[in-house]
Amino acid sequence: MRNNLFALVKKESLHILRDKRTMLIVILILVVLIVLFRFAITTEVNNVNVALVATDRTNGVNDAVNRIAHNDYFTFCGYINQDEIDQQLRSGKVSAVIVFAPDFDRRMEQINAGLPSTPIIQLIVDASNVNSAGAATAYMQEILLGTESQQAMFETRMLFNPQMKSAYNFVPGIMGLIFILVCAMMTSVSIVREKEVGTMEVLLVSPMRPTKVFFAKMIPYFVISCVVLIIILLLSYYLLHVPMSGGVWGIFSMSLLYVLLSLSLGLLVSIVVKTQVAALLLSGMVMMLPMLLLSGMLFPIENFPKFFEVLSNVVPARWYIEGIRKMMIQGSPFVAVWKEFTILLGMTVLFFGMSLLKFNDKLE
Repeated sequence: MRNNLFALVKKESLHILRDKRTMLIVILILVVLIVLFRFAITTEVNNVNVALVATDRTNGVNDAVNRIAHNDYFTFCGYINQDEIDQQLRSGKVSAVIVFAPDFDRRMEQINAGLPSTPIIQLIVDASNVNSAGAATAYMQEILLGTESQQAMFETRMLFNPQMKSAYNFVPGIMGLIFILVCAMMTSVSIVREKEVGTMEVLLVSPMRPTKVFFAKMIPYFVISCVVLIIILLLSYYLLHVPMSGGVWGIFSMSLLYVLLSLSLGLLVSIVVKTQVAALLLSGMVMMLPMLLLSGMLFPIENFPKFFEVLSNVVPARWYIEGIRKMMIQGSPFVAVWKEFTILLGMTVLFFGMSLLKFNDKLE
């Protein structure tokens, strides 16, 4: 019987390897996502075009201009007149305009002396892109108010990600996304393919127990997922420079549990539906969309309305991403993510049991 299990695993593995187009797509998706999040997709603000309006170009104004011009976040586009502001912003030539008060130096002295004063700097920002507008405004305020007297009033420490690199935020989400693609969506067509080509009937009359057939379907995809996991960790560390502060083995262990969960979901979908198209649609709609929207990968869960915040608790990717972020970015040890690990373990047992029971019913 053990030889029969190995034979089925070998058969499934050969079928996967012969499907070179699918394997190529999986590898390309993995590499493209990592490269995109390394070089293209980022929430960081860079090269924002800024123009200035200053009636009196005093020493204080020139000092502020130098800080803007010699900063990596902004590109200084020169001085403009007050009546040119709207046209410059609408044309897209600049994304922000800084307007200095006519008596900037005098008002600055009043502020430094603790005397009341009206605003001395006006920031006019193109907010058609809310995310970049908010970040650019925060950066400009920090740079323009970066005098020694004001910096001495407070000290800011950015923990875990002091350089504010967006890759640190996205890599755990990419891992959750790729495992859904590789494990769930590829596995979801496995048993459906057997139904469509008629080989399921051969399994029905075979002497093998349904449990062994089930594991024979799962093992090849589990091995592929382990290889994908190793590639992701290597690319994240060496290309994206994401730290593995909490320990590689803890990250690896939690990822393996999430892989098993994704495989179970994929097999459950493939058992329930009858066609490969339906399997792909169901796995995409039921797993991909909630994973993208409700897992915390793109949007903070704390910002969700109460209903969706509660609903996100049943999305496995939420707990996986939270656990990986704690270990990978915050440097938390494996024992510190016991809550996330326990929830994922419970979900894995639930979906694995449901998949196995449904599979037994199909074969019997």
